[in-house]
Amino acid sequence: MNDSATYGLVVLFASAVGLVAVMANRLTERVKIPVPLLVLTGAAVASYALPTLEPPPERAVERIITIALVLVLFDGGMHIGWKRFSGAALPIVTVGVLGTFLTAAGAAAVLHFGCGIDWYLAVLVATAVAPTDPAVVFSVLGKREITGRSGTILEGESGANDPVGIALMASLLAAGGLSAAGFIDVGVQFIEQMVVGAVVGVVGGRVLLLFIRHVPLPSEGLYPLRTLAASLMLYGIASVAHGSGFLAVFIAGIAIGDARAPYKPEIERFHAALAGLAEIVAFAVLGLTIDLHIIGHADVWIPGLVLGIALTVLVRPLAVGACLLGVRLHHNERAFILIAGLKGAVPILLGEFLRAAHVPHAERLYGIVIVVVAFSVLVQGSSVPALAGLLRLPMRVATVEPWALGVRLRDEPEVVHRLTVAAGSPADGATVESLGNSAGEIWVSIVVRASGLVPVRADTQFRAGDDVVILAEPELSEKLAELFRGAPS
Repeated sequence: MNDSATYGLVVLFASAVGLVAVMANRLTERVKIPVPLLVLTGAAVASYALPTLEPPPERAVERIITIALVLVLFDGGMHIGWKRFSGAALPIVTVGVLGTFLTAAGAAAVLHFGCGIDWYLAVLVATAVAPTDPAVVFSVLGKREITGRSGTILEGESGANDPVGIALMASLLAAGGLSAAGFIDVGVQFIEQMVVGAVVGVVGGRVLLLFIRHVPLPSEGLYPLRTLAASLMLYGIASVAHGSGFLAVFIAGIAIGDARAPYKPEIERFHAALAGLAEIVAFAVLGLTIDLHIIGHADVWIPGLVLGIALTVLVRPLAVGACLLGVRLHHNERAFILIAGLKGAVPILLGEFLRAAHVPHAERLYGIVIVVVAFSVLVQGSSVPALAGLLRLPMRVATVEPWALGVRLRDEPEVVHRLTVAAGSPADGATVESLGNSAGEIWVSIVVRASGLVPVRADTQFRAGDDVVILAEPELSEKLAELFRGAPS
């Protein structure tokens, strides 16, 4: 077979895997097994069954996963946005930073005292499995989405603890062991990465927002490409400045998340699709690095299983529960956050760091990380839908809406307000006429209910969940927000 045919076979295989992964979302709605686990398992089995399918080089794996993680974090930041983040900033930062340290400490103690692993190696493995991945949680929920602060905290926690876990792992590997001097070095490097990454993210996010708002481009298709290039540039700037590039792109995504900008819906859809593809690629590449022979060893799967169970029922509930003391949450939301810290691609990436650094027993430690992730996604993840129903979490069904209605305008429409009627809000049950009497001079343009248009008349009554487009002067925005906002919980 010549080079052209070989390359064509690679393209055929890669495209087939991508298509299967996309279509597998329909399957996971029924079996409640996340697509990432299916891709990871499929790649691992393919690597085992086909000896000619060699795993990619360690350096290539790190670079591919790094780019994938940048795309996922930037999209995650945009999905949260500043309004949602500011409403849960304290628990997000506390759980994302302090919670990661406490989880790593508890997991290290389990590995050392329960499995007899040396302290330094136990801390490395514990640091690898500390970060979480809310995408795995949301994928097993199917079309249901968690509303309220619990969903925001889970998303924000992952965006925060991924950079924290990566920075902590890099600092621990650079220290080469556990000592008083090593702890100081780890602390200094960690703080430096967090501070520099945060500064680059805040400044870069604001500059990017100004850039996309005030510098027009000749084609609609160039706008998403510009934000993609800018996010990668922010990662590079932060990394060159010895900061966390992952934290920088996450914060930059938050900065532009709910800000108004030209072609914003197109930018959001582009990055959401790109992040989904990046996650599939990440798990496929990581699956090729798994050696199923090693996973089958008792000194690998037993410690991995012990650690996975301990993280689920003991370590995370205690660590995150301590971080959430004093945070106003409903009991059911608090309980869900304590249990739903599922693992994803980042722990496997951090396990790959151990192999690349050639730490003692690296293959065994990497296998333990794989077992923890598999347990978390398969066992813990499959119970998430039942747990969410048992706790009666506030949820809504996310229906697919392939049709859109809108117009293109040359200038920013400052008088347009898009609002959603919250249950129990003053607008809930009000008529168009009475709303105008309460808010002032407004024009209700569009009312969408259950994906259908509602005729707008003076006696048209609003219902909870309605999406409403209103034309009103900018100074009425706060008044309108109060009318459509629900009572605080």
